[in-house]
Amino acid sequence: MIAFDPQSYPYPSRRMLSYAKNGMVATSQALAAQAGLEILRKGGNAVDAAIATAACLTVVEPTSNGIGGDNFAIVWFNGKIHGLNSSGPAPRQISIEALQERGYAEMPTHGVIPITVPGAPAGWVELWRRFGSLPLTDLLAPAIRYAEEGFPLSAVVGKYWNIASRKYQEKEPKALFQPWFDTFAPGGKAPQIGEIWRSPDHAATLRAIAETEGAAFYQGELAERIVAYVKEHGGYLSLGDLAEYQPEWVQPLSVSYRGYDVWELPPNGQGMVALMALNILKGLSIHEKESVTTYHQQIEAMKLAFADGLHYITEPGAMPVPAERLLSEEFAAQRRQMIGTTALQPTPGEPPKGGTVYLATADGDGNMVSFIQSNYMGFGSGVVIPGTGIAMQNRGHNFSLDPTAVNALKPGKRTYHTIIPGFLSKDGSALGPFGVMGGFMQPQGHVQVVMNLIDFHLNPQAALDAPRWQWLEGKKVAVEPHLFRDIAQALARMGHEIIPTLDGDSFGRGQIILRDPVTGILMGGTEPRCDSTIALW
Repeated sequence: MIAFDPQSYPYPSRRMLSYAKNGMVATSQALAAQAGLEILRKGGNAVDAAIATAACLTVVEPTSNGIGGDNFAIVWFNGKIHGLNSSGPAPRQISIEALQERGYAEMPTHGVIPITVPGAPAGWVELWRRFGSLPLTDLLAPAIRYAEEGFPLSAVVGKYWNIASRKYQEKEPKALFQPWFDTFAPGGKAPQIGEIWRSPDHAATLRAIAETEGAAFYQGELAERIVAYVKEHGGYLSLGDLAEYQPEWVQPLSVSYRGYDVWELPPNGQGMVALMALNILKGLSIHEKESVTTYHQQIEAMKLAFADGLHYITEPGAMPVPAERLLSEEFAAQRRQMIGTTALQPTPGEPPKGGTVYLATADGDGNMVSFIQSNYMGFGSGVVIPGTGIAMQNRGHNFSLDPTAVNALKPGKRTYHTIIPGFLSKDGSALGPFGVMGGFMQPQGHVQVVMNLIDFHLNPQAALDAPRWQWLEGKKVAVEPHLFRDIAQALARMGHEIIPTLDGDSFGRGQIILRDPVTGILMGGTEPRCDSTIALW
């Protein structure tokens, strides 16, 4: 277990560290965490709890995820680690040429064009079939109940719900986005914080998914309604795209960082960016957290890793460089030499030849899940399938329409994906899941959390409380207001363009659960920047 130093953190913790023995669920919305705990108490395992929590989050936090999104998971079960990639590909009928003929110079953010095959329901079913112990109908029951009976909006969810409502009022064509208002702003008004919102259509869709083990979504009536609405408005998704979709079991990747194994999923996700940054940082002497040198080295390593990730990462079969070369010690040493005493303008290296929700669950038997799910950019594409409550994702926005780019749009291809779950182990034993959601902040949050735990010996709650920074582009770095002012000023003198910001959501939202391999005691931290909580038993 990591040795935590209670005297090493100069800020007062915003929340108390949580302990439990029989089970723990940590996520960004209290009702969803309670749904997972309900399943644990009924005899379900950590995977059952993760599925229940994820389904519930599509109801109680639709500002960040939905049934029409994607998910990824790292599962530690019976002493072995497993990875699931449930991200969907671009439609078979779409192409760069087809979009250019319609006048598109780049992938749009909203509407039917950036919609890719949703992987979320298939991910729930795949996890359940391999590891579930309770009926799928039991796992989705809490989500269905909240959708039917309603729930009061929590503070952060309510805030972003209203921001989305104002944004979609300006979108054209009005007819395309009207089902969003019918579902999420009934009567023309978005629900307010503390106000009850319900969605019987959402409940019916979840019930159909549960009763048919996902078949209704990918081959039945729901599939037909999705495709009909997308095609009506000029999109490319087909019945064949949905019927052919299958999640992929993958082997997680890891790097050894100061004696600990840090795990991420392989591409098409950006988890490798975090691993590449840690590979660079582990060759540097880092001892003090609140040091300008530490912050500078972290930022520079992150910039270099992102430059390489954005240049090389896409669908594995389309990557010009295999993952093992990007994670090699030789490449890390080459990139490490780029770090000097002033801020650099990042460029890709040459490897040697050769809007999201995160949740973590653990049960009393040592099984643990790191799970992330998203529609992207809040509600996603803004497209809601009438009468279903299904908000469709816009993951296709990350594709490039430059045919020479590594992440160029191609039919049936999965795009560079931002959502990534993380996991820690040591000497073959699981320590636990961790994650920080938030677009391109995610690998940056992973690196900062891992270093807070391992280098600076902060406990899980303090590791999440600590002020964060976010590299934006070039030499621009956003920092939270509680980062020491003298450090921010010193970074500016080194050439970093420091941008203070009060928008806590832009720095991600994380959860951590660690298990003591000797006692089995669970220790959890939850994000202070949102409505998050830990439900424990």
